[in-house]
Order: sequence, then C-alpha cells, then structure tokens
Amino acid sequence: MIYFDNAATSLIKPIQVKRAVMNALDHFTANPGRSGHFKSMEVAEQIFDTREIVKNFFNATDYDVIFTKNCTEALNLAIFGSLKSGDHVVTSCYEHNSVLRPLEYLKEKGVEVTVIDSDLIDFANELESSIKDNTKMVICTMVSNVNGEFSDLNKISEVCKKHDIIYLVDGAQSSGHMQVDLKSTGVDMYAFAGHKGLLSISGVGGLIVKKGINLRPILYGGTGTDSENLIQPTSIPEGLEAGTISSIPIISLKEGISYIQKNFSNIIKKEENLSNYLYKSLKKLNFLTIYSKENAKNVISFNMENVDSSYLANVLNEKYKICVRAGLHCAPLIHKKLNTLESGAVRVSLDFNNTFDEIDNLIMALKSIYLSLS
Repeated sequence: MIYFDNAATSLIKPIQVKRAVMNALDHFTANPGRSGHFKSMEVAEQIFDTREIVKNFFNATDYDVIFTKNCTEALNLAIFGSLKSGDHVVTSCYEHNSVLRPLEYLKEKGVEVTVIDSDLIDFANELESSIKDNTKMVICTMVSNVNGEFSDLNKISEVCKKHDIIYLVDGAQSSGHMQVDLKSTGVDMYAFAGHKGLLSISGVGGLIVKKGINLRPILYGGTGTDSENLIQPTSIPEGLEAGTISSIPIISLKEGISYIQKNFSNIIKKEENLSNYLYKSLKKLNFLTIYSKENAKNVISFNMENVDSSYLANVLNEKYKICVRAGLHCAPLIHKKLNTLESGAVRVSLDFNNTFDEIDNLIMALKSIYLSLS
C-alpha cells in the first residue's frame, strides 16, 4: 500500500506518539482542571507542557494556545469569536470550507466579505486595494490543500499591521512541514491541526492567539473556574475550552512535535526533494493537466485527459493500492478558479515517510491506466 493522502491526515505516527497514547491510557485519564487530587494535577501538567511546546515550536512566546478538537473548530473560534455585524473581512479563493462556510453564514448576519481571486503568492499584493474603513480581519491559508501553493506571511502581516487589522492564518497544511515563526511574522492568530503534519492522533487542534486579542466563546459550559457565575468566562484558555479537554490527543501532540523538532531540518529537506521529484515526474506525462507549480509544498493535483478524477482515484486504489484523494477537497473556490469545479482533481499529498520509489510506482500506474483507456 502506498499512502499519498497526508493532506487529509498523516498515516504513520512515530513510535513515541504511540507509546505516549498507551501510557496516557494507563496513567493520564483523569479530568484536568476540574479536581484537586493528584491524578487530575498530573494530567493538567501534561496539558501545560504541551501548550509550552506548541509555543516553542511556533515561536509564540507572546501568544496563548487554545486547544480545540481540530483545525476547523480553531478557525470557527477565531472567526465567530471576533466578527460582528458591520465588519468587513478579506480572504482568498484558496480557502477551505472551514473558513468559507463560517463567512457565508456571517454574511447573513451583516458581515461583508471580499474574496481575492489572485494566485495565493500574489495575495499580499492585491490585499491593500481590498481594505476598507471597516475591515476587521484578513484570513489567508498558508498552504493550499488543493495545489500546494503558499502565501507570504510577512507581506500580508505588514499590510495588516499598517491598517490595524487582525491577521488569521489557516496553518492546517503548513504545520510540521514548514518553519513557522509567529513572533517575527506578526501573525495575530494561527489555527493548526494536530493529526496532519504534527503527527498526533486525531482529536486535537488549536488556535494560537496573540496576547491582547479578546475572543468571544463559541462553546458554553464548564470550565473549572468561576463556577458560581452563570455567564461564560472569557479567560484564556479556560473560558474558550469549555467541557472536558481531549487529554490523550493533546499528550500525543506533545510527542509528535517533540519528534519533529529533533528531525525538522531533515524532514523539510526530504519533503522538498520528494515534492520536486513528484512534480517533475508528473510533468513528463503529456496526458496530465497539472494544477500545481514547481515549488508546491507537498501537495500536487492533476487530472488525466478524458478521465473522471474519482474514477482515476478508484482505479489507483483498487488495482494499485495507491491512496490519493479526488474531488473538490472542501475548497470549491480554488477549483472554480482552476476550472475543475465540475470534474474535481486528483490530489497527491506527501510527507517525509514517502519514498522516491513510491512516486515511481505512481507514475508507472498512471501510464498503465492511460494506455488501458486509449
């Protein structure tokens, strides 16, 4: 089996992550922040340690870390927790539905939305002309989950600082694959997924928020603090993490990031080499239309002429045991831009566990499928 669906979730977890999960099941299943006994305190220490390692990894010492169950919830918290009627938002056509659907809902509540239709790398250049007096937030993904195109955090941040606008980044596809320095770039809020490039089990994501930014809660309930008050606290992080926190996934995140930190330069180098090799290999196949650029970050999408993307993905799966993803990848506006809204596209997404031989096997399979259909 060859796994090329890492943009959805990473398949191979380091042994340290697996051991941490098993150890947590034995020793860290008490409820943190809710009781004063030693077992609760032990789990609370694990959660605290994970917040600190997240801050360290993203150079976010002047930020708070709010844990969520995934990146979608983190983006929802940032969007619904910040915007109100009369606000204006600027975003890109590359965004995932985790951004587009909340914004579409808020349009009905009086929030104005501008979508920039340029290539992602050019987003910063187009941003200035889209800003209005009531612009409250700019939302832009760091890496597209469709074609691996990436944005320029520094340039976007400069424009946002100039106009005193909140800058929210969807880091689902960049975290664990690229160096992200929040302090130096000046990003205000950064949403991440644990189960993709950060190698945790599923069930944990997070929102990294610059200190001084106040968010409204989107989930109401027990926080372990101020319990006599029926009004939801807004303290960070407790007021924004209502209910029992996902302790075991969070502990697995700590070990996933620790593994990456020890091997990060090698991981980045190998993934860049794999991505370049995949792109060049696919470009040699004149029966493919490729929607990614040469420097795509781990994600390359394409279609085979006269072949439905879902059909091609199914053949790769059933005949060759190659796992890819076809369709719209929950990002309809970029598919509209690429003229693939009806057909979708086949996406190959890599991580450092993939090999050059696996890419060669994919190329041979694509050649065989094309010949069989000709």
